[in-house]
Amino acid sequence: MRIRAAAILIASLCLLTGCSSLLDREYSVVEEHSSKFWESETADTLRAESYQDIVNDLLLLVGRHTENAMIRLYNYADETTVSDALEQAAAEVQQETPMGAYAVEYITSETQRQRSYYDVTIRISYRRSLEQIQAVVNATSTAALPDLLNTALEAGKTELAVRIGYWGTDEAIKVEETVAEVREQWGLTESPEWTVSYYPEEGKTGLIEFLMED
Repeated sequence: MRIRAAAILIASLCLLTGCSSLLDREYSVVEEHSSKFWESETADTLRAESYQDIVNDLLLLVGRHTENAMIRLYNYADETTVSDALEQAAAEVQQETPMGAYAVEYITSETQRQRSYYDVTIRISYRRSLEQIQAVVNATSTAALPDLLNTALEAGKTELAVRIGYWGTDEAIKVEETVAEVREQWGLTESPEWTVSYYPEEGKTGLIEFLMED
């Protein structure tokens, strides 16, 4: 009986602390200061031992708006495998992750073979500034959007980017309804329509951008 109770408790804690996000392959679990991502002897060099490590490293760089960086890549047998992994990881970050789709223009890499690893030079071009990335707001669901939009308007902001933790069915309709209600509350129904963009464009939305210029 105690074992069953413990199992229920663990399952409940997982729901509260985000274990489900790991199962859903979320992209917001990278811990920037974790020693796992950095070479111990070189503070400015990241390390990767698998494809997922490469993806996590790239996301870490994007979150910091880093334009040039070095990744030390282990456990890869040849340059063709390395190139394929880097190309696939860059495409995944840029096209399938919310922050990558929102902020990144392109990612390039150059590889140099060492004795037991590869040094990979990463270059990232952005279409969003560091300030825009840092201004992204996190919300558990679209239910938070009315308050966030009202707060942004009160502060005189003309743009708002919100990273959404949960995206269910018909969420885009809810977003449109929220925008219409907020615009009506502020007497903006006669002003130009706001531009609302969803990132990534295909698949599960993880970030919404509102451009609210008059």
